[in-house]
Amino acid sequence: MATLDKATVDKLAEHLENAELEARDVVKITDDYPAMDYEDAYNIQWEIRRRKESRGHRIVGMKMGLTSWAKMAQMGVEQPCYGFLADYFSCESGSAIDTSKLIHPKVEAEIAFVTRAPLRGPGCHVADVFAATDFILPAVEVIDSRYRDFKFDLISVCADNSSSSRFVTGGRCLPVDATDLTTLGVVMEKNGEIVEMSTGAAVLGNPAASVAMLANMLGERGEEIPAGTFIMTGGVTAAVAVEAGDVINVRYHELGSLAMRFV
Repeated sequence: MATLDKATVDKLAEHLENAELEARDVVKITDDYPAMDYEDAYNIQWEIRRRKESRGHRIVGMKMGLTSWAKMAQMGVEQPCYGFLADYFSCESGSAIDTSKLIHPKVEAEIAFVTRAPLRGPGCHVADVFAATDFILPAVEVIDSRYRDFKFDLISVCADNSSSSRFVTGGRCLPVDATDLTTLGVVMEKNGEIVEMSTGAAVLGNPAASVAMLANMLGERGEEIPAGTFIMTGGVTAAVAVEAGDVINVRYHELGSLAMRFV
């Protein structure tokens, strides 16, 4: 049950969005509002979304975060979270990403889905996701928490749009049944050196399970995943810190590769 009134939700949404737009860090909001719950956090996130849409930005997809057990343990949180992707977050493979507009960026390799039919919870499961998927493709998310030193609790990060910032797409698209998602291999290189290797099973055992979880989480708010939605399913690899001058290349089994540089 929500603990914050609408005025406080609006104030915190403005506070967090300004931190993103101005590329400055802030302390986690639960320091000042320790009684906040998950409903409060997502009310703030949806208000940030409304603010962007009111200024003419389009929402071009959704993302799941903290979808590996190792990442949840690393960040000290107990369950995954979701966020939205705005149009200006999108970058093509080969892009130069401006670090002056970010605070402390990190990159994660991901497997993305595009739906051809809507998905709605509760009760959405992996078979529903396979039936509703148009294709999969490789993606890299640039996460950038607005919280100082990348330290937060789960309620605070949900409010902060789950650290959403930029994402990179490219490579090849495949039908969802054209490969085994659990064994799909990923290799990330930073400045020519391998820094991470993993497989799709790192994401909740199967990235399709992440999409099902998103549908069920949205269903709790009476929302659904519409047909044609681009969904990033969470980091297959651990998050790797980047700074100006770094070059990232990620190779995906059967899905090609993505590259980006940070300036």
